[in-house]
Amino acid sequence: MNKIHDYLAETTGLSPDILAKIILSMGIILFLYLLKILMLRIVWRQTKSAKTRYQWKRSLSFIFPFLGLVLVGSVWVQAFRQFGAFLGLFSAGLAIALKEPLTNLAGWFFIVFRHPFIVGDRIQIGKHAGDVIDIRLFQFTILEIGNWVEADQSTGRIIHLPNGKVFTEPQINYSTGFNYIWNEMPIRVTFESNWEKAKSILQSIINQHAENIDRAAEREIFEASKSFMIHYTHLTPYVYTSIKEFGVQLTIRYLCNPRKRRGTENEIWQDILTQFRTHSDIQFAYPTTRFYTRGEGNTGQ
Repeated sequence: MNKIHDYLAETTGLSPDILAKIILSMGIILFLYLLKILMLRIVWRQTKSAKTRYQWKRSLSFIFPFLGLVLVGSVWVQAFRQFGAFLGLFSAGLAIALKEPLTNLAGWFFIVFRHPFIVGDRIQIGKHAGDVIDIRLFQFTILEIGNWVEADQSTGRIIHLPNGKVFTEPQINYSTGFNYIWNEMPIRVTFESNWEKAKSILQSIINQHAENIDRAAEREIFEASKSFMIHYTHLTPYVYTSIKEFGVQLTIRYLCNPRKRRGTENEIWQDILTQFRTHSDIQFAYPTTRFYTRGEGNTGQ
């Protein structure tokens, strides 16, 4: 073994002490890598839960690099003391050259300890929105929603975003604190329609769909108020009336789970179409053009 050590020292030109530290450092890294693989294999055999597997993999991905840094650093601590001034200048230059990675690393610390979002949350950061599916040292990953797909449903695309964006972009969290959003559905009927009856029908429909949400939302608001200044006087759904260019607009406003927005709209619209079909005095409004002919006083629409 000593002969191999001496041969490497002679071949590389490094001092025996430095070479020993390099070999020991490589041994530590290899040992930790094999230990991580072994632990993950044990977890994979013990459980089939994707969530449990992900949590173990994520935790070990943080623990082992940190442990490796501490152990390897302890090997080189004496050498660091000898080259303190050089390392000071080197680290300053390195900080300037690696500004973006260091910002992303600081962003990771902010995400982990401040918890603006966690894995599983639905968020929007800048122009990107989606469900958080992974958080790593330098980037986090979301499963995109929206874009060309309506009603906040998944597009199937995965977007990797640098952690540093938490310092430069506003973050919108659909899930943390209050797990409901206000959704609005505008319905327009003609001026000639019985809009009072239409409004009554819409109110009845939305009351049926929001029957259970109000109670759940009240409990969540109470819990969220412990951490945030959230206060709503009324949580019950309501139908608002306004006048638009070609009819009376009745706007339904109600609470819904952000992941179920399209599903609730689908059910509500089906009930509206079914109910309005049975009332001849209620007609949907839409843009029309009216033409007049001269001479005989006939009109066409």
